[in-house]
Amino acid sequence: MQLRWICATLTALLLLATGQARAADFTLSSPQLQPGGTMANAQVFNGFGCSGRNISPELDWHGEPANTKSFAITVYDPDAPTGSGWWHWVIFNIPASVHHLAAGAGDPASGLAPAGAVQSRTDFGRPGYGGACPPAGDAPHHYLFTIYALDTASLPLDSDASPAMVGFYLHQHALARARIMVTYGR
Repeated sequence: MQLRWICATLTALLLLATGQARAADFTLSSPQLQPGGTMANAQVFNGFGCSGRNISPELDWHGEPANTKSFAITVYDPDAPTGSGWWHWVIFNIPASVHHLAAGAGDPASGLAPAGAVQSRTDFGRPGYGGACPPAGDAPHHYLFTIYALDTASLPLDSDASPAMVGFYLHQHALARARIMVTYGR
């Protein structure tokens, strides 16, 4: 009995370690975003006193778990003075065969997002990428670009879904995630 328990425990630990190793291989990169670096003006919002170009960065990813069925990407500022942070971009239902988003794909009118992908509402009140624009004088804010590998081909949500609702589904279906953190202040 005790030997069976020990074997079951060791098997579970081995499976957990293997899954963590695969998750550790999942990476996100961008020519415009250097981890720990400062966000360029091209990715800064154009409005609210900011004069950026509001272009979503090019993103590339690889190393997702073998059973990934789709991807989702979020951009979040945990430092926004709202009590709940600020969601800058939410895009999901990216097919598992896609491993790249072109710069500017965050503009829903551009047609650069993959077929079937959904860009939902952000804290700017509309779908699509909204760049950094922290209050003047604040310490630089952190911007978390996160990609999720999901165990489902699609989330049952549309472009009017709130970031919190999308997050609820992401946490239910995430197999792995990878992140780039950059800062921006003014």
